[in-house]
Formats: sequence, structure tokens, C-alpha cells
Amino acid sequence: MLSLHKTPLSIFAFALLLTLAAFSTIGLAKPFESIQWLDVIAEGGTAVMAGLWLLMTLSSRPRGKVTYLLAAGMGLIMLGAWVDCMDEFYRVGKEQLWDHWLEAGFTLGGMLVLTAGLYFWRHEQFSLNQHLKKRERLFRDHLAFDRVTQLVDATYLRRLIAMEQGRHSDVSNCVALLDINSFHLLNRDCGVEEGDRALQAVAHMLLLNLSNQDVLCRYAGDRFAIYMPSTTLDSAQKKVNHLCAMVAQMHFYTQTRQVPITLRAVCSEAVVQLDDLLVRLDPLDSLAQHSEETEALAGMPRTAVFS
Repeated sequence: MLSLHKTPLSIFAFALLLTLAAFSTIGLAKPFESIQWLDVIAEGGTAVMAGLWLLMTLSSRPRGKVTYLLAAGMGLIMLGAWVDCMDEFYRVGKEQLWDHWLEAGFTLGGMLVLTAGLYFWRHEQFSLNQHLKKRERLFRDHLAFDRVTQLVDATYLRRLIAMEQGRHSDVSNCVALLDINSFHLLNRDCGVEEGDRALQAVAHMLLLNLSNQDVLCRYAGDRFAIYMPSTTLDSAQKKVNHLCAMVAQMHFYTQTRQVPITLRAVCSEAVVQLDDLLVRLDPLDSLAQHSEETEALAGMPRTAVFS
């Protein structure tokens, strides 16, 4: 990642060398016995730590405004501490104030720039947290993530719905199961890697069109489940229809051609008997192939089927 930030690293390295050259040229080297080594350790240590913060920031973030504001702030603080440390090795005439201006300018400027970077980083984290809320709602410490889509799995969904039912049993909550049509043909004709890419594309499209309170999971295979708390069945049906329409409008390209992706979905209220409900929602392939089973499912209490 540091290879992406060669320019700012080069600038700060050049600034360090330039200040060293300025002190060694203009200043007068102090006798070894007069050097205050405790001050050297404190001021030099501050410069080293600020430099490490700079490297850690650049090595863990891509290019962008927030990255460069954070790096610039830490780099200026590093330079301010470096100038302060140079004062311990070189004596500059009292009539020359450039070293004091450098120290104050670098340090104060670094604090201001770093504060701006932290401000925008805070807003960045708010946006990321809003996105994460669509992936996981209640459980922060768990390993229930799907490897391909980075969504939570069916076990997580069951735990979530059970907890919500226990806390808010009088509130209408809904759950939907969505299945990709003819997904096995995509895997067969284009390969498993393209199938994984299709799953990722569908997951991102669903996430973008869900509210923050909704939870999306990869239920099994090419099936996704959505938990919609505090949502009536009519609202859930409209939302699921919208999701299916948005996925159908995607332009998914394999290495050789464009592949249309469509969904079929089942939506129901999240009743107390969760396992029985998920069993009824699960067999979408057979529902699509046998109309009599679709009609039987339509007779179940407050359950809807979409194609």
C-alpha cells in the first residue's frame, strides 16, 4: 500500500533532509557535553512516533482526501518535533527566528490539518457504519459471515429474528427469501468464479436498495434472505418487488457476454415458529416448477410469492 503514496513520502523525506541541511549550514554545532539528551529523547521520540503514525496511515489506506489530510497532519507534526530536536544539536543566533517559526508553523499547522482529517474521517466512519448496519444489526462479535458475499449467514438470521420476536412480539416483522433464476446454468456455462461475482453483484444491489434497519443475509447457495423489522406484509411485498426489479436492471458481464440476472422471491410475516416458516420459504425451485404447489403456498396465512 505504501507504493501508492510515494509522492507524499518523498516530500516529507526531502523536508527532513532540508531542515537538517539548514541547521547544519546556518547553525553552529553544540559541544557534545552540552547536549541535553533527555530533551533529545523526548523531542526526537515525538518525531519518530509521528513518522510511524504517518507510515501506518499510508500503509493501511487508499488514496483520497481523508488519507492525505491525516498523513499531512502527522507529517507536519513530525517535522515540528524534528526541528525542535535539531535545536538540541545546533545553536542558532537569537536574532534569527526562522527556527522558531518553523517549529511553531509545522506543529500548529500539523494540528490543524490533522484535526480536519479526523473530522472527515469521522464522517467516513459514519457512512461505513451505516453500510455495516445493513449487514449485521445486533451481533458485533461473531464469525457468521459468508466468504463470498461478506453477508451474514442463515444462523445469524435465525438468532436475530428470535431475539427480535422476543423483544417486540407485538410488532409486525417480515422476512423474504430471494432466489436467482437459473443460477446453476451460469455456474455451468461461465464457471464458479463468475458465479461468485454474480452473487457479489446481487448482494451489493440488494444492499443499496435496503433501508438501514433491514438485514440481508446469504441464506444458502444462490438464495438471499432479508429480515424487515417493523414492516407490514404489504410494505414488505412492495419492497421485495422493487428489489427484484432493480436486480433485473443490472448489467452483469462475464468475460465473454452479458448475462441477465432475475430473482424470484417469497415474502411472509416473521411468525414465532421461525424454523417452520423458513422451511416453507426454502423450496423456491419446486415452487417455480409446479404451479399447484404455488397455489397451495398462496393458501398459507399471510404469505406472498413473487416471480
